[in-house]
Formats: sequence, structure tokens, C-alpha cells
Amino acid sequence: MKKIEAIIKPFKMDDVREALAEVNITGMTVSEVKGFGRQKGHTELYRGAEYMVDFLPKVKIEIIVADEDVERCVNTIIETAQTGKIGDGKIFITNVERVIRIRTGEEDAAAI
Repeated sequence: MKKIEAIIKPFKMDDVREALAEVNITGMTVSEVKGFGRQKGHTELYRGAEYMVDFLPKVKIEIIVADEDVERCVNTIIETAQTGKIGDGKIFITNVERVIRIRTGEEDAAAI
């Protein structure tokens, strides 16, 4: 099993969720996060004063999938979230040793 964490632009969230549902990836956790990479924020004007916005709003999607579903899931996220502009985000893939469904005690693939 793998954990896929995708950091994407907020306005792409609904499109990504729908595209993942179309390829039978349904369970996910979504968080509103802030951060920056090469984008390094930007300046904004507020009441005539210019100030630096260092942390940009992003959405983090966390998905646990079977090994055989990783490439399909990652490719779907890339195709849907990509705008071709700086700040499109990143995808991190890590190993998951064990998953347990609290309600039933099911483990691993049965718990996903």
C-alpha cells in the first residue's frame, strides 16, 4: 500500500476529486494548507500599503491506495491539476505498513 499526498491549487480540488472518482479512487482526506516553494509568494496591496504574502493557500489531498493503483491515481492527479504555471503543486508517495479500520478492526486492503 502507498500513501499519496498531493499539494494542489485550491480551485482544482473539485476537478481532481471528480476525476479520481471516475477511476474508482474514492476515499481521501483533504486539508486546507499554506506554503510556498519556488513560487515564493507575492506582494499584494491593502489600503494603499504593499505587503508580502509568503504562504500561499493550497489544498492537500491524502489517499491510501493499493500498489497497483498508484500510477493510475498519480497520473489522474497530474492530468487534472496541471495548469502549466508555477505553483501547480507536488505529489509525494510513501509506503504504508498497516491500515486498520477502527469501527470493524479490518486491516490493510480490506480497510482501505
